[in-house]
Amino acid sequence: MKEKLKMAARLLLGLILLVFGLNGFFHFMTYPEMSQEAYALMGALSDAGYFFPLIGGLEIIVGLALLTNRWTALALVLLAPLSVHIILFHLVLHLPSIGPALVVFLLNLYLLFANKPKYDTVLAAK
Repeated sequence: MKEKLKMAARLLLGLILLVFGLNGFFHFMTYPEMSQEAYALMGALSDAGYFFPLIGGLEIIVGLALLTNRWTALALVLLAPLSVHIILFHLVLHLPSIGPALVVFLLNLYLLFANKPKYDTVLAAK
């Protein structure tokens, strides 16, 4: 049962990341209205050279890794700072649309702990 839950969480998170990552390039979903502060932050990040396609590409790569069950532990570690960034953005600037961000954060957290033996093996090798 535990393995089935872990697989379902991995596949759901992978699918979410793949869809949102592809949306970063093809813009097939519309985003809800954001506050002026959220728009200001996005504009400032864009003006500063923050490379949004890189984020979309990372979401696609991590999503594919999770969907194919390849390099899962590494993919989850790469996703951790991004999921924290997403959840903080929504908590501070755009609370009404926190749902998907919360799902990504909680699934990432669950899968990090579910894959703890993989990280223990790496840490024990040192």
